[in-house]
Amino acid sequence: MADGVRYRRVLLKVSGEALMGDVTYGLDPVTVDRIAQEVGSAHGIGAEICLVVGGGNIFRGIAGAAVGMERASADYMGMLATVINALALQNALEKINVATRVLSAIPMQSVCEPYIRRRAIRHMEKGRVVIFAAGTGNPFFTTDTAAALRAVEMGCDALLKGTHTVDGVYSADPMRDRSAVRYDRLDYKEVLARDLNVMDAAAIQLARENRIPILVFSLRQHGSLARVLQGAGIFTLIAEDVSGG
Repeated sequence: MADGVRYRRVLLKVSGEALMGDVTYGLDPVTVDRIAQEVGSAHGIGAEICLVVGGGNIFRGIAGAAVGMERASADYMGMLATVINALALQNALEKINVATRVLSAIPMQSVCEPYIRRRAIRHMEKGRVVIFAAGTGNPFFTTDTAAALRAVEMGCDALLKGTHTVDGVYSADPMRDRSAVRYDRLDYKEVLARDLNVMDAAAIQLARENRIPILVFSLRQHGSLARVLQGAGIFTLIAEDVSGG
């Protein structure tokens, strides 16, 4: 394990909305570059990093279904949107000389590699940042669930959710409710019972079954990802036992 790194191999979940910055649709190049810098800095301290990226800045399957689209087709469109975001992050990482591979659960070999678990693990062992695109490759599953699944498959020490609005998990939306309480630590059961809207229930349960802690933090603060990997900084830890120090 690299000196000072508490979580050696991690999966970072980045929502599509986090890539928007201050624009109302699509990708903000400045924000994409900033997130790439965060990943690059964390990679530089010795962590093995993989990512799952969402597609909500371009198309959300559930939103398409809400306006009359057939759900499976809408979900596939959302998965394709994640590939666009993954390629954007790859480009931004390679501009700062971080070796990167994009692996898609929906094969499209002209632009990225197909997802093969052993290949992904080998890329990480070689020091490459791996970006997983197209969710699980199946409709009716969110990219949150894809993140938990890939974290298990990669043997990750932690699942990190980098948000673009808050610095952890709150009892309510702090942007709307000033009395919202921020949690430092939570049990998986508490998250599910209180419906705290951290990730969907399937993702939380998958992490729980495989004893993978979830760390929720803000990507807006410079150096926040590296600090979280070192067990410092501001974040909410979701784990099985929250009684210890």
